[in-house]
Amino acid sequence: MIGYWNNVEGFVRDGITSREQQILAILLEKQPLQSSEIHSRMTDEEVSLVTIKRALSDLVAKQLIIAAESGRATAYTVSTRGRVFAAIDAGRYCAVEPDKRFGMRRYNFDLFADMPQAILSDAERAVLSEATIAYVHKTADLPPAIEKKELERLIIELSWKSSRIEGNTYTLLDTERLLLEHTEAAGHDHQEAQMILNHKDAFTFVHTNAQQFRTLNRANLEQLHAILVKDMGVGIGLRTRAVGVVGSLYQPLENVYQIQEGVEALSSAVGRMETPYEKALLALLGINYLQPFEDGNKRTSRLMANAILLAYGCAPLSYRSVDENEYREAILVFYELNSIVPFKKIFIDQYLFAAQNYTVR
Repeated sequence: MIGYWNNVEGFVRDGITSREQQILAILLEKQPLQSSEIHSRMTDEEVSLVTIKRALSDLVAKQLIIAAESGRATAYTVSTRGRVFAAIDAGRYCAVEPDKRFGMRRYNFDLFADMPQAILSDAERAVLSEATIAYVHKTADLPPAIEKKELERLIIELSWKSSRIEGNTYTLLDTERLLLEHTEAAGHDHQEAQMILNHKDAFTFVHTNAQQFRTLNRANLEQLHAILVKDMGVGIGLRTRAVGVVGSLYQPLENVYQIQEGVEALSSAVGRMETPYEKALLALLGINYLQPFEDGNKRTSRLMANAILLAYGCAPLSYRSVDENEYREAILVFYELNSIVPFKKIFIDQYLFAAQNYTVR
């Protein structure tokens, strides 16, 4: 087995030890398995079968795996909670060709219904909360001129980076000229300019109407998507045809009625989240997973996450410093394995960057 989990000796993440993470990775790759089969696949040759059985009992108690009778023995599979908190190494996992990876190819109907209410640890919540307190203090009583300039800067950097993640070739300076001087860059397709202009309009809308986005629902999701794909030849409303995911064998839902139910399930799961950060993180990942529209899903997910953060007085994200490959790999891991761990790190890093570098109210 390739070491797909983040193997840090003695490390505990989300209450899960590195040994338990290795067991989760083994089961994700090939399940169901009995304890002896799991033991034979462990990289630590000195670990005993008794130790593995004890770890399996702990994982069952934590609701991270499921035990079921298989003949005269017990076989184990990973639960939704186990998938969510599996510490997968996204780069190593995505380095394998799509049709050789072991991830799920079909939509997981249990994902949003079984999503834990807390997807951030207490320590992660504390770090984000401290950053928000400092951010709120910093943005209080801003002079109007500075507030206007800071809002312009955030919109420029968000519009540039979010579009760049989608393959847009505008530079940051091209984006600045487009948004401030209304000048399109020479040698670029007009659609690239339109994508960036739509980002500006979408962020302006959510910034002005933040209280409409304290949670996600079908109405505000479709409204935000319509702004982001305006004049780009993309149909609005929930899609009625199948879509594929580049670089993945994961197949999103095809039936519009199931997509509608998926949006409702995601909305309910976001509503159950205990903090604005978790609401925003799940909304971002969940929209990507559902792929509810024929195009523009990732853009909509990023702006929806910002809308939720703004609705609760938190810092909006620009993603300016994000590595685009790491971003895509983390999303692919959520598609195929339902693990939030790789993207959670990106989200936290980008939130801390935003709270430190922007002063937008």
